[in-house]
Amino acid sequence: MSDIVVFANTAITIIGVVVLILRVKISPAIALVLGAIYLGLVSGLGPEQTIKSITTGFGDLMGEVGLLIAFGVLLGSLMASLGAIEQLVERLVRLFGPKTLPYAFGSTVGTVLQSIFADVLLVITAPLASRLSRQIGPHGAARMCAAMALGIEVGLVFVVPGVGAVALAGVLNLPFGKMFVFGLVTAVFTIVTTLALFTALAKRGLWNPKLDETEELPVADVEPPADRRFPPLALSLSPLLLALALIAFGAIAEMMGLSSPAVDFLGDPVIALLIGLVGALAIARWKLPKEQTEAAFKRGFHESGQILILTGVGGSLAQTVKDVGLGELLKDYFTTNTLVPLLLVWAVAAVLHIAVGSVVLASITAAGVLGPVMPMLGIDPVFVALAAGAGSLFVIHATSNTFWLLQTLLPQTTRGALKSVTLTVSAASVIAMIPIQLMAFLF
Repeated sequence: MSDIVVFANTAITIIGVVVLILRVKISPAIALVLGAIYLGLVSGLGPEQTIKSITTGFGDLMGEVGLLIAFGVLLGSLMASLGAIEQLVERLVRLFGPKTLPYAFGSTVGTVLQSIFADVLLVITAPLASRLSRQIGPHGAARMCAAMALGIEVGLVFVVPGVGAVALAGVLNLPFGKMFVFGLVTAVFTIVTTLALFTALAKRGLWNPKLDETEELPVADVEPPADRRFPPLALSLSPLLLALALIAFGAIAEMMGLSSPAVDFLGDPVIALLIGLVGALAIARWKLPKEQTEAAFKRGFHESGQILILTGVGGSLAQTVKDVGLGELLKDYFTTNTLVPLLLVWAVAAVLHIAVGSVVLASITAAGVLGPVMPMLGIDPVFVALAAGAGSLFVIHATSNTFWLLQTLLPQTTRGALKSVTLTVSAASVIAMIPIQLMAFLF
């Protein structure tokens, strides 16, 4: 089969998946499987091999990320029940002044709190951001709205155990610790730099409080609950911090060549999150009513189910693309220069996100399609994952559930959300490529 036919079939598959999701209103999970079936059959894999590719891709990816996603979501749900998020934000208010609070808030949401499912994290932290926006001076609402959007979206795709970052690492068979280290650097740089740029533009007229802000806080956000008593912050947050510390320790040890059975075991992200989950469960049973702990687990199981299915079928399409030999064909069209290949990954993810509106779906599809060829060009797959994540952030718009949550839960109009969410996160999508390209050249 000629190169042109393989390229055309792959393009038709991606376009077909987009059409099925947007026009026919088919679930993304079903659309991805149908796309994988079409690509396998028309590319000559045959019925048996096509089915094998789909099931192998799903099973292999679930083997990589299934427990990690489940443990991370459950841990985040327990953290929310323990009040760790509210207390952490209150501590940030005391430690940082009005000028630097948005940077600390956005960076914290984008790193430490990424074990919590994005929608849940947003619902919990948005009321806090709303109240803080009135306390930090001129353009406070603009800065906190932007910090909230950046923290949620950037952390999702760059920082393990964020769902997007975990899925990307799984699709490309990356060590999660390595993804954690490089993703953390990328996320912090991107959040701080983009927020600084947005703040400067807001002060120069980009943000108009009369048109971009709502006059009152959302009703549910005017006053914080007065009757909720939580365990001390150090106790509530300790399981999550321990899990993140173990992941970071394992990644650093691996990069330094320090290997032993104990180090490899404790530094494995699945074990690290399991330890954190057991610790959080023990604290919840000690400090919370039994019914509240059980409710937290039920929420966690409900939230993780849809994530696992969507991630798994994304792996099915990626495996089918690999089996039809696209990676072998693409390698002949690139040089070993890392600039153009990584920009192509970014562009594919950006186009997919504009069309579909799902950050995770766009990033893992782009990484799955183009990831196999990159090692042949001498490019570390971790930078492919980061470039795909960066591209998937381009143009967060009205097809995104997160866009509307950010608009309604924060003191901003739809016009304001187009600036604090769409424009700002799109800028982050481009800015993130700076550290990604630099690290790709250096490592």
